[in-house]
Amino acid sequence: MIFIVAKFKVKPEFADDWMGHVHDFTTASRAESGNLWFDWSRSVDDPDEYVLVEAFKDDAAEAHVTSAHFRQAQKDLPPLLQETPRVRNVVMDRDEWDALGEMAVD
Repeated sequence: MIFIVAKFKVKPEFADDWMGHVHDFTTASRAESGNLWFDWSRSVDDPDEYVLVEAFKDDAAEAHVTSAHFRQAQKDLPPLLQETPRVRNVVMDRDEWDALGEMAVD
């Protein structure tokens, strides 16, 4: 599995409507064969920052970054950003979440 976390610093005038701006990109990405998840969150410390947590089966990430909707996002999203997004990308040997045992719920 390829596990990716990207941080998007959005211009303040677009921050409240960010999810509308990424709706089509998100919907198309989630529909891709091999997509495991594609989830956005807004930072609690910085209202202009959104975090994208995404995962793909190992052979599906290339199809994602070469897709028409990804190319469209490459055109549409940068003008809405304050800076180039930051990203971490790792390959993992499993594609499921683990339980956080230290906070187990009975």
